[in-house]
Amino acid sequence: MSDTTSLFHPLTFAHGPSMKNRLMLAPLTNLQSHVDGTLSDDEYHWLTLRAKGGFGLTMTCAAHVQQVGQGFPGQLGIWSDDHLPGLTRLAAGIKEQDSLAVVQLHHAGMRSPKDLIGQAPVCPSDNEEFGAVALSTEAVETLRDDFIAGAVRARAAGFDGVEIHGAHGYVLCQFLSGEINQRTDGWGGSLENRTRLIDEILVGVRQACGQDFSIGLRLSPERFGLKVAEIRDYAARVMASGLIDYLDMSLWDIGKTPEDPAFAGQSLLSIFTALPRHGVRLGVAGKIMTPATATQALADGVDFVLLGRAAILHHDWPALTRANPDFMPAPLPVTRAHLQAEGLGPAFLDYMATWKGFVAAET
Repeated sequence: MSDTTSLFHPLTFAHGPSMKNRLMLAPLTNLQSHVDGTLSDDEYHWLTLRAKGGFGLTMTCAAHVQQVGQGFPGQLGIWSDDHLPGLTRLAAGIKEQDSLAVVQLHHAGMRSPKDLIGQAPVCPSDNEEFGAVALSTEAVETLRDDFIAGAVRARAAGFDGVEIHGAHGYVLCQFLSGEINQRTDGWGGSLENRTRLIDEILVGVRQACGQDFSIGLRLSPERFGLKVAEIRDYAARVMASGLIDYLDMSLWDIGKTPEDPAFAGQSLLSIFTALPRHGVRLGVAGKIMTPATATQALADGVDFVLLGRAAILHHDWPALTRANPDFMPAPLPVTRAHLQAEGLGPAFLDYMATWKGFVAAET
């Protein structure tokens, strides 16, 4: 029998409450919120069921901090006080299950569909491919303040913390990218300038939300015009800064090797586990499906893992693993009935059916 006990050791953070194990629910797009961004019963059920299933931290999908920052239909909003009743209900429902409750704060930037937001999307610089227009200096400052305001709403709703979404080609990642960000002011050019927006958001969230509130940051190491060396250097700097409690590296596949030939012979995982952490906790996401893979990631030097597809397949992946360390998730594709039983509502089921090989065709 495999030894998965390391997955169930508690994990402390510099700020905020401890996590009862090393298993986080990854922030997952599920398209289940109402058109106005308020929480639906389907989304409440999906998330609280994962908390009930044993995840030490249950994170929402990306919640947009500005109406113009919406990235997909049915997205959870946190840009208005109108969202507070649903968010308050959700935080309480997650915490009732002894899981930490965290909101991921997001803005899609140039990847906000024009037909969804009703105007041209915004970006650090004009972007012809996406029809996006550059943010003015004042608009960048407003964007920063709206991320901070989203964190304040999360705290008011009773969440234990927030994660800042700086990955996957969304607006903060667009600022990080030396290809997308062509600004010549203090928000562009050098790596220091391109990271300034994230840094100022982190400072502002800590000042506004206090010392008993956790702050995480999600980064991608490559793609979207990012350079592995720059993201490595920024990760090292932000972990040394005291501005975050955990760093969530979205690797797509934790076994992946860098696309940059300068890092040949290394794994993306090893590049980040080698960095000094200064008390910051490091987690990874990317095709972690089995208890063995999750346990190996901890052995390779991370502090926690984030589960996405595995948590869609099994709301109680942590409980199943605790009961049987050799547990194997259901093989793909699975039926719609399986996913419905796992707490996915109709909109989420339809979305998962667009993922190649995930949902069996109905006959």
